Amino acid sequence: MKRRYLHRNDWKRIVSREYKELQIDEEGFYGYISLLKMKEVSQPLVVKYLEKEICIADHQYSWLYQLPLNEHFAITTMFDSHNNIIQWYIDITYKNGIKNGEAFMDDLFLDIIVLPTGKIIEKDQDELQVALENNIITREQYELAFNTFHQVLNQIQTNTFPYFTLATKHFQKLNHFAKLQ
Repeated sequence: MKRRYLHRNDWKRIVSREYKELQIDEEGFYGYISLLKMKEVSQPLVVKYLEKEICIADHQYSWLYQLPLNEHFAITTMFDSHNNIIQWYIDITYKNGIKNGEAFMDDLFLDIIVLPTGKIIEKDQDELQVALENNIITREQYELAFNTFHQVLNQIQTNTFPYFTLATKHFQKLNHFAKLQ
């Protein structure tokens, strides 16, 4: 299982950055939100989905993280240099929490990507299976991952997943917060 901190200080691709993080407790969301602004990167990050290349990290791009503490997933909303949403990336997690004042997620391999067109991409089911077979995760963690994956997928397909709407609100909140400091 991979523990990832929201600040992504380990990501060497980012040459210059701004980072803001807030704990919030509001209707519909209890947890941490953070905004990673990539002022300068050593090279763009381009991914390929469905035979189409999409740049998800480049100069002046931003990633908004939503880490609900009472759920088993985390959402990354990726914005281009004009603040247009590129994609939502949902990590299925074993645990979301705080250690030494830093927000983290324990990634359970499964991912869901949603493009602004509404296209849904399911990722890494094979990685989850390999993790179980190699005793990296327990059977309980495996089942938790798949149950959460299907629950989130169902909410996305029925337009009842609230975090996409909250992403815009949280992005504005963090941008406002950054200007006050």
